[in-house]
Amino acid sequence: MADVFSRLESFGERYRLERELTPGADWIACDRLLDPESEELTRVLEAERVASGQQSDHATALTVMAVYAGTVTASALLAWALERVVVDMRPANVAIKLSPHHGFEAVGLREPTVTDARLETLVSWVLDEHLLPLAQSMRVRTRAGLRQLNGGIAHGCAAAFCIASRLGGDVDQLHRAYKEFLSASTGELAKLGEVIRLRENDQEGLFYLRNTCCLYYTADDGGKCASCCLDTVEDRVTAYRRILANGVVPH
Repeated sequence: MADVFSRLESFGERYRLERELTPGADWIACDRLLDPESEELTRVLEAERVASGQQSDHATALTVMAVYAGTVTASALLAWALERVVVDMRPANVAIKLSPHHGFEAVGLREPTVTDARLETLVSWVLDEHLLPLAQSMRVRTRAGLRQLNGGIAHGCAAAFCIASRLGGDVDQLHRAYKEFLSASTGELAKLGEVIRLRENDQEGLFYLRNTCCLYYTADDGGKCASCCLDTVEDRVTAYRRILANGVVPH
């Protein structure tokens, strides 16, 4: 089990999971975020609004959803892609720390449980029990569009595979794993974007083309994501090729 967490950490902070949670250390229980009226959801939305300078509740929710799916649960997807094991990231087992900046300071597990399980278990724990109910909660709270919220989920899940592919991960393995995950996923994620594979000189990696917008560009400190659907596919592919050639890993 320790080897799984160590391998995840080798891919960077996005995939690091804290496993000894100190009581009272500003951890927010993720299962509380599924209640649209909870104080914890208020804190998460307000932290992002202040950090990025968002101008509306629904834009804040869309931004939070994308970064949450791309960081909080990303390690579970990568663990399955690399080791074919499932990290227990059901919301009751996960906690987060807020950051003064865009995103989250830390992600932790109450019980660092790793199990041999089928892909359907990963989909159930990450999507059906965690991300999709969170999108529903933020829909009720902010009236953000459910398709756009689910687009943030699709983007964040794809990022787990794409970012790792440009940080030394086996591109074949990660691309194959993403296709398997997408085929088994719920929430109609396949309709919300597409992963493409690009090669530039001797560099190769996976990139995501979004079909929905997280509205981060409307924030005072925001800007368009590299995958932003407001840009043409041709422009995004050109930008991605430049990123690949320069060895940059965009958010």
